Amino acid sequence: MCPPGRERLVGRTSDGMSDMKQAFDVIDADGDGKISAEDLRAFYSGTSPIAIAAATTEDDIGSMISVADSNRSGFVELDEFEQVLKCRTTTSDNEMAMMEDAFKVMDRDGDGLVGLEDLRSYMEWAGFELGDEEIRAMIRLGGGDESSGVCYQGLLKILAVGC
Repeated sequence: MCPPGRERLVGRTSDGMSDMKQAFDVIDADGDGKISAEDLRAFYSGTSPIAIAAATTEDDIGSMISVADSNRSGFVELDEFEQVLKCRTTTSDNEMAMMEDAFKVMDRDGDGLVGLEDLRSYMEWAGFELGDEEIRAMIRLGGGDESSGVCYQGLLKILAVGC
């Protein structure tokens, strides 16, 4: 759904790092190669507006680790993180139509991309006050280019509707 000439190599950033590895590194605050409960606490306490509707109680953090921790090490390694993000949720045709409509509303200039200004405006309308860096991080996590924006599939990644 990205406009012609705007497609990127799926799963890779401009420096060759996988999108998931980049997202993993954002959450892995101490850089030890695994996401711990402490890493999640730090992530949610510092970026809670990005994590819309994400609860951050100790039980919730424990549940997040438990769901992803397939080898029961008490941590989430990169391969486990990737597995969780690669899973697809079942989305009805009606839900997809609603998402496409929402994308069209956000894409105010009709260029097929939701850019920094588009996403900022939408987030403000939704009641979230985010800084430019947080919005840029959302665009990067959606696989988009910070200067031009994110396409429809990238927006789905940001909103965790699809992977």
